[in-house]
Amino acid sequence: MAIPKTKFCGGAMLAAAALLAACGTTGPTNLGLGANPVATCAALVAPVAPTAIGLPSGAATIDSATLVPATALAVAERGPSPAARITPAIPAHCKVLGRIAPLDAAAPPILFRVNLPLAWNGRSVQYGGGGFNGTLITGLALVPAARFDQPTPLAQGYVTYGTDSGHQNVAGQPPQAFALNDEALANFAHASYKKVRDVAVALMQRAYGQAPQKLYFMGSSEGGREALTMAQRYPQDFDGIFSRVPVINWTGLQHAGTRNGIVTFGEGWLRPAQVQLVHNAVLASCDAADGAADRIVSNPVACLQRFDPASLRCAAGTSGDNCLNDAQAQAVRTLRSPWRSPVPLANGVTEYPGWGIGGEATPAFASMGGWNAWWTGTSAPAVPPQPSNGIAWFYGSGALQYFYARNPSIDVRSYRAEDFAARIAAVSQLMDSTNPDLGAFQARGGRLLMLEHMADYAQSPFAGIRYYESVVARMGRDNVDRFMRLYTAPGVDHVGSGAPANVDMLGALADWVERGRAPSGLQLVEQEVQPPFKVVRARPLCEWPLWPRHTGGDALQAASFQCSR
Repeated sequence: MAIPKTKFCGGAMLAAAALLAACGTTGPTNLGLGANPVATCAALVAPVAPTAIGLPSGAATIDSATLVPATALAVAERGPSPAARITPAIPAHCKVLGRIAPLDAAAPPILFRVNLPLAWNGRSVQYGGGGFNGTLITGLALVPAARFDQPTPLAQGYVTYGTDSGHQNVAGQPPQAFALNDEALANFAHASYKKVRDVAVALMQRAYGQAPQKLYFMGSSEGGREALTMAQRYPQDFDGIFSRVPVINWTGLQHAGTRNGIVTFGEGWLRPAQVQLVHNAVLASCDAADGAADRIVSNPVACLQRFDPASLRCAAGTSGDNCLNDAQAQAVRTLRSPWRSPVPLANGVTEYPGWGIGGEATPAFASMGGWNAWWTGTSAPAVPPQPSNGIAWFYGSGALQYFYARNPSIDVRSYRAEDFAARIAAVSQLMDSTNPDLGAFQARGGRLLMLEHMADYAQSPFAGIRYYESVVARMGRDNVDRFMRLYTAPGVDHVGSGAPANVDMLGALADWVERGRAPSGLQLVEQEVQPPFKVVRARPLCEWPLWPRHTGGDALQAASFQCSR
């Protein structure tokens, strides 16, 4: 459904200067594409030389540079996440499409898109990708965790940009197949985001006559890994970074996810009714422990100690949807146990932590949901994976085949990590964004916000928590508090459903970077996915290791909770 754009910040009928003021953006508002923006935009088609890119690279070719008109907000009936249902209102802007040539003729190009607003606030936001990428990120969507009634960065005057990470999905091919090419894998790991960042800066200089004053990177899932990668590998490139549910410790995740799938073969697979059984039992054990029976496990760490899947074991001689057999109970214990690597991983990491608890039966649709989406699927696991299997089985088994074994026909049920120790070490150095030394990023004044969803079954929230704790151990609490925060969102799945999950992280990040105001008093909200995007419940956004305890009053209001230990 479409609604008049004048109701929303970023609408086409708002003057550019008024738009910037209304959206709360401070700083320069007199930077624009000039009196003839059509001509200014069209003039951006000249290539960007490799010398403008801070890594060995081919030239960046501009395929098109076109001024596009404003578009209205629209909401779809279905989508892979609540936010993905929303097509935000987008102002008129210069749309630049291009590609960066590879050095290896057999490698694919890096595709990119840069969006240049008519009135620029002197800032930019690079969007991270998702999954195994292979699809061009437009830079037009809501940023990760954004409120649904919040204008996009482009509508606030930011230049926005994204990439496909240096490969393009091909119909009929697994999305992991690109990793057989070394340059494509390096681009996916880190190089493409750096290269596109540098090209975008060159285009901003060309379009507006100056480089951006502040640069931000925001990503979720794979994009969250990319965000941490930029802080670790390219600490001089961004002023502020937001990483949501990052697939950090990537090598451990792929191996642990495959392990979790293997234990559900045969008698270990849980049917959807049994997933609901576990979900209900977890709520019965842990829901009210925070003072409010609201179907959210607010303190999952305590709940992991309280709930034992053995309590649901079938009595001798019985079976069915109302209990778990021994293999199923063991499968649940395996999911919640660490995967210990038999070979060394990057940065001294030795294991991948077990998954959390709560939200097991969050409804599944595409990448949204709990176990039925990510772990068990709606049918028993198969070789090769089927669409009804859990996404983690599809992702993990394909990664083992193409990234580590480099043998698409290997049966991962017989895969032994010890047999691929050298390859695992090499890929871990490329992919695992686990370097705890963020000293260079801190020294340049960078700020980093992380957010973990505690009912996330795509990846373990404890992986990001362990990374944060490793940074504290390396750099000291006082130093880390000056530039980094880790928050957790109880009951929220990988993509933002199940519990309050929306918060203006770009605003919080910009406040910290540009005005020195560290985040304080942030709230998560859950909103209806239709205008006017009514808030239906809220929670305080707590810094790890705090969690929201109900202290009295309306359980739909954030003021009724206090971040507690």
